[in-house]
Amino acid sequence: MSEQAAYGGQAVLEGVMMRGPERLAIAVRRPDGQIAIKEEKVTSVTKKYPILGLPVVRGMVMMVETLSIGIGALMYSANEAMPDEEQLSKKEMTLTTTLGMVLALGVFVGIPTLITHWMHWAPHSLAANAAEGVIRLGLFIGYLAGVAALKDIQRVYQYHGAEHKVINTLESGDPLEVEYARKHSREHKRCGTSFLLYVVVISIVLFTFFSFSSVWLRLLTRLALMPVIAGISYELLRMLGKYNNGVTMAISRPGMWLQGLTTREPDDSQLEVAIAALQSARGFGLPG
Repeated sequence: MSEQAAYGGQAVLEGVMMRGPERLAIAVRRPDGQIAIKEEKVTSVTKKYPILGLPVVRGMVMMVETLSIGIGALMYSANEAMPDEEQLSKKEMTLTTTLGMVLALGVFVGIPTLITHWMHWAPHSLAANAAEGVIRLGLFIGYLAGVAALKDIQRVYQYHGAEHKVINTLESGDPLEVEYARKHSREHKRCGTSFLLYVVVISIVLFTFFSFSSVWLRLLTRLALMPVIAGISYELLRMLGKYNNGVTMAISRPGMWLQGLTTREPDDSQLEVAIAALQSARGFGLPG
């Protein structure tokens, strides 16, 4: 029987972070070949304040929590995988991530809006909104393809593939062992890659209803709507992960196709790391 609790995670440097309803674990392959594991209990703020658990709102909260946990996981993995390298502090890592987000918003929100403005199309026209959406989607896919071509990112993408294979193994009811994980898909409906695609597509639809003649008002409304779009995208991802039928699979398929860019086939040692992370996130080996 498959396990019903939803587990998710992310690839880190030479490892995988896994998070469950109450625990998270980071497993990293050290230079000496040993697997280092960090385990801790986690409780979402949505459990403490029920109003933050309302649909759409909880998606905004989860985005912030995921970003915070992700920064900590990357720092831990860097310290374990490259102990002799100069490490970034948490403050430096947070600043770097924040600057990256600002740059991403400038590229994926600002550039399409400015290009369509410079084309002098009427801001409410179907052509303007369609062009802005196509440019935004093209930039997103082009970015994923460009990053996927970088040699240094390949091992991270292998660990991303390992994360998906191991979660699929658990959800299928198979034993959490390398020989079983190896045969499973490296695609998963709840992947962050799919989430980002939904953000782009939903923004195309939603921005159509908020068009202004002033380019600055267009930019400000688009930036202001991004948390709402993230919340809606989270709800869609959650719904698609909960149900498994022809409709949900059809909606999920484009995002899963894109995972061909952000995942690679892992080797057995990477599957071992992902299994260690997931078993720890399930509570094995964590006192209390």
